[in-house]
Amino acid sequence: MNKKMKVISIGMVMVLLTLTSAACAKKESGGEAEAGGKNVKLDFVWFSDGNEGAIMKDIIKDYEAKNTNVKVNMIEVPYKDLSTKLKTMIAGGEPPALARISTTELGGFAKQAVDLSESNGGLEKYTGQFVDSLKPFYVVNNKAVAAPMDVTANGLIYNKTLFDKAGVKVPSSPDNVWTWDEFSAALKQVMEKGGAKYGLVWDFTPQRWSTILYQFGGSLMSPDGAKATINNEAGVQAVEYFKKLHTDGIAPTSVWLGGENPNNLFRSGTVAAHLAGNWMISNYKDISNFEWGVTYMPKAKQRSSVPGGKFAMAFKNSGVEKEATDFINYITTKEVNAKYTQEALFLSPRKDNAKLDYAFGKEMMEVFSNELNNTVPAAAEDWSKQTIVPKFSNELKKTISEIIVGKITGQAGLDKVAGLIDKAIGEEKK
Repeated sequence: MNKKMKVISIGMVMVLLTLTSAACAKKESGGEAEAGGKNVKLDFVWFSDGNEGAIMKDIIKDYEAKNTNVKVNMIEVPYKDLSTKLKTMIAGGEPPALARISTTELGGFAKQAVDLSESNGGLEKYTGQFVDSLKPFYVVNNKAVAAPMDVTANGLIYNKTLFDKAGVKVPSSPDNVWTWDEFSAALKQVMEKGGAKYGLVWDFTPQRWSTILYQFGGSLMSPDGAKATINNEAGVQAVEYFKKLHTDGIAPTSVWLGGENPNNLFRSGTVAAHLAGNWMISNYKDISNFEWGVTYMPKAKQRSSVPGGKFAMAFKNSGVEKEATDFINYITTKEVNAKYTQEALFLSPRKDNAKLDYAFGKEMMEVFSNELNNTVPAAAEDWSKQTIVPKFSNELKKTISEIIVGKITGQAGLDKVAGLIDKAIGEEKK
């Protein structure tokens, strides 16, 4: 081969290599390649309870400005349609890049989820960023199948105006919380001297009821999830005490027996306290006819709340797993998560964001955070088993209502529920 032909051949090879590289780049990106990385679109399935969708849109704008090759496409759906939407997308072979999900959906989509710890220093390092009580929810088979975005806790909201009128002081420190008997006596005093019609309203949900179960030392299931424990001595004591609150007239039967809205009752200014979730701080923000606040829940054998929250999950087979993981890493950083939780009036799941400068309710949020930090492991272990819990939760709610009216004893009622739990556990093992 002469020198001229050799030069032409080398040139042709270089052209072919360039064309091949360009074609590969285009194929990977699904469009044109960009210098900062391949162009990608991240479909983000999202639901909102309040203003958090608008806050996330601002965060997305900031992220896109820093990552010009990434476009995050929020697909907003009502919460009731979330699970169906995700199942449809996955079944159609087009899973989204990521989604915001609650504890209810976590277990059901765990097998389709990217292990976020794999590219973030391993499981221990990754989970170490977040409050320990959330771990049973998002760690499945030693994989971090989602990242906590916010955390919820059950706690006690009280009518400060009525308590002051009755001359009753609430605990000012977690070191001197009431026992349940002391709390019941305080509520009776607020009813007698403060003019409260009722002492306590309690949300009509099994999750909220279970707060007292854990405080009495009980649990729904054994730690390994192998058998029901709700019907042991602690469980029976808890449900009998819950019944006593109603028979003593402290709690109105209209909520657990008649479906009356406890939020409306508290808003009326005629109820001393409301055992609810921290999201009610935002809900009650506009109350102007009386003063209200948050104090520490009472204890029985121990203190405990019940954790919950919302998470971000990245999905396998989206083709953009790395970019989805990078985005989740960004929105769960200390700074970005602080912005998100502060503006939405959420509790942060990050250990280093335990105290945030909320525009409203800063001290109240810190009380809820303290409740979370004093929560027993059983609370998350139980409620993280979301392939089992839905199979008995409605019956548990119905049975507690029957116990309140005396239709069935506490022991017999919880024995019945325990049978359903054991049946669900057995079905899970098949």
